[in-house]
Amino acid sequence: MRTKSVVALIAAVAVLMPPAQSVAAQSVAAPAASPLQWGKCPAFDPPTVTQSECATLEVPLDYSAPDGAKIQLAVSRLSAADPAKRRGVLLTNSGGPGGAGQRFPADLVDVGLPKSVRDTYDIIGFDPRGVGRSAPVTCDLTAEQNYSSIPPYARNAADVLQQANRSRQIADQCGKSSTAALLPHISTANTARDMDTIRAALGERKVSYLGISYGTYLGAVYATMFPQRTDRVVLDSSTGPDGWDFGFQRNLARGFEERFPDFAKYVAARPQLGLGTTPRQVRAKYDALAARLDRTTTAGRSDGALFRQATFARLYYDKNFPELAGIWQAVDTGTPQRAAAAAAANDNYLASQLHVLCNDSRWPRSVLTYQVTVAIDRIRHPMFGAAAGGINACAFWPNRTPEHVRIDDHGPSNILIAQNLRDPATPLAGARAMQAALGDRARMVTADQGGHLGYLFKDNRCLNDAVTTFLATGNRPHRDLNCKA
Repeated sequence: MRTKSVVALIAAVAVLMPPAQSVAAQSVAAPAASPLQWGKCPAFDPPTVTQSECATLEVPLDYSAPDGAKIQLAVSRLSAADPAKRRGVLLTNSGGPGGAGQRFPADLVDVGLPKSVRDTYDIIGFDPRGVGRSAPVTCDLTAEQNYSSIPPYARNAADVLQQANRSRQIADQCGKSSTAALLPHISTANTARDMDTIRAALGERKVSYLGISYGTYLGAVYATMFPQRTDRVVLDSSTGPDGWDFGFQRNLARGFEERFPDFAKYVAARPQLGLGTTPRQVRAKYDALAARLDRTTTAGRSDGALFRQATFARLYYDKNFPELAGIWQAVDTGTPQRAAAAAAANDNYLASQLHVLCNDSRWPRSVLTYQVTVAIDRIRHPMFGAAAGGINACAFWPNRTPEHVRIDDHGPSNILIAQNLRDPATPLAGARAMQAALGDRARMVTADQGGHLGYLFKDNRCLNDAVTTFLATGNRPHRDLNCKA
């Protein structure tokens, strides 16, 4: 088989998402802030249909030293469509961590945010600290290093050791980069403090919130640190209550296996693809292709690892299934194909993501620990466990004092979790754990469907209406709601 002809096709993978010792969440009062000066936004790439206003806000780099060094946050606003119906502000976060959020309010409107929500709020976006236009951090990552914070699938202990060496180098680069002075201060807790500073600058007593994916953990941290300053909080596609720690990363293997049957059914219903006519045959094809590619290596990683990562990334959304099936066909037949152009390397995305992951939680620092978890997870979750259980730069991170916020149930009952049952990136088990940590503060609406993200991103009227009604009116299901597909 002409393996190298398809390696480029599967290598363009989107950069994605031990229990730590917690510290007390310090809900430092937001420093006095001048009103934001709104003006024209910088050009977004790609452009959005909806136009926002933008501003910058100065915040402390270190909230324990509020009179010390400052950084600038990039903020945006879409004013309430009907000022007569305006309730307040809706802060938003687009996930990641590492996702720029200044354009996110416009993106929400472009994908169909209902008018009732537009009428109710000024919708606020911001690039979190360390990201985009908000004091961006760098790790000076090369194209080869700019791969994913999720490690490649490890075939054996030697692969883990090889990945450890690469991860150690990345951590060292982060600690010596031109933005190293910012490194200890890029965290979820500090981003939550930034959110409260934004609230104060807007002159609001409370804020509502809509966060997706990692943004659910950020929202839960804000609701834990500043419970009485929250109005209506929506967490769509929830991490667990510890955010993206090592336990969450390992759980991605479970999410992969819960989601994969949806793709297997898609393939089995299309016998012309030649990849199997039953879900069991499709699963067997995955195993066979991955094993075949494990025999060859590209850029120090097995081609089987690239194949598994490409499959995982394209399980996020149903719209990616045709592309994923095409990748499998190319691998299966060895047919040369023109690879889709890979996305430009984005050092800031992965660098800022690592800053947050590594500063939020204590990760195991022993390579042997990862060799053991990979061996266990390869058996427990054979499709992707030896990737999700692997080692990344957090094992060697220069900052040894992460600030981990433990989510709790102290505060008003004003949180709604929206969740697909089969989500590869934020599996249902994590959302259940988040709800348990929040206690009576939270209700959950689930939808019997697969893929990442629920509200607006899937055409499920039951789930969409429940979230819209809560945001627009405050009416929330009295008990958990289960929506059919």
